[in-house]
Amino acid sequence: MNITRIQARLEKLPLKVPYTIAYKTITDTEIVFLEITLNNGITGIGSANPFEEVVGETPAQTLHNLQQDFLQQFVGRDIRHFRSMIAEASIPFAHQPGTIAAIDLALHDAFGKYLGIPIVDFYGRKHRQLPTSVTIGIQSVADTLHMAKNLLQKGFTVLKVKTGLSVAEDTERILKLREQCGNDITIRVDANQGYTLDDLRQFLADTAAAQVELIEQPLPVGQDEQLNALPIVQRSQLCADESLTDVHAAWRLSHPPAPYGIYNIKLMKCGGILPALDIANIAATSGIRLFWGCNDESIASIAGAMHVAYSCPHTRYLDLDGSFDLSRDFVKGGFTLHNGQMLLSDKPGLGIEWE
Repeated sequence: MNITRIQARLEKLPLKVPYTIAYKTITDTEIVFLEITLNNGITGIGSANPFEEVVGETPAQTLHNLQQDFLQQFVGRDIRHFRSMIAEASIPFAHQPGTIAAIDLALHDAFGKYLGIPIVDFYGRKHRQLPTSVTIGIQSVADTLHMAKNLLQKGFTVLKVKTGLSVAEDTERILKLREQCGNDITIRVDANQGYTLDDLRQFLADTAAAQVELIEQPLPVGQDEQLNALPIVQRSQLCADESLTDVHAAWRLSHPPAPYGIYNIKLMKCGGILPALDIANIAATSGIRLFWGCNDESIASIAGAMHVAYSCPHTRYLDLDGSFDLSRDFVKGGFTLHNGQMLLSDKPGLGIEWE
């Protein structure tokens, strides 16, 4: 079954509600969509939304890469050789993970639809459903509590709170959140590189009673080794995010004494499903748990992350709320949401189609 057409386009989408993290406020997002068509009419869909601050690639660069002549050489190729095509594309776009992710996802989707099975079953399903966290940006205590109340009413029980501007204010928000919600919720924290080691120590001490489940990327990239000054029980609840960009970083951060007990794998950082599996395998050999995250993304790439996450036995955490924030999407299907639990579609490929 051969590829007959490859097309890419970029869509700029406002978010339903802007939110603030440690280094910027986000009001909209740009998503690149890739469509691969087979000669029997099957359509594979991929998408990408890389963060320039993390991986050095913009959606505009992704679109430019996908519209180059290089990708058109895959026209006429057999979809059964999709892994070879991903490997070939990884050479000229080695440092462009958004580009590789879009190609990887579209080829996986087309291949799974060709076989007639979900991609998660191709790799071996290990999970049926897991709860996702939903994100609360940096805001006042009152606004944090109000948003948390609304999210709980919608059935979500895992809340991820953005921090990193003020330890004192962060601490107050977390303690008040636990006081308001009791044990009805799980609290996660994402500092987005906003702390020093002393800040982190202070935050850990002051929020101990709130039983924070995990903390993402507390220190700036490049300062990871400082975390080894913490006891292992504290390091085990720390999660590498911006520091974990690819397989090489995963290998480096896995060497004992490992600064993180959890890896946040994002397809937009590592380049899609195949490199995500490589990172997951490194984590497995080191006893590192898996947390699957996202940017503000289309259902197309969120579904891709779910398929690979549910194929890994050491997946423990999901933070795949990126499509919830979009004012609209161009793709539908992929998964369903029930009381905060994410369930994959049983449809073939990534289970997605154009809206």
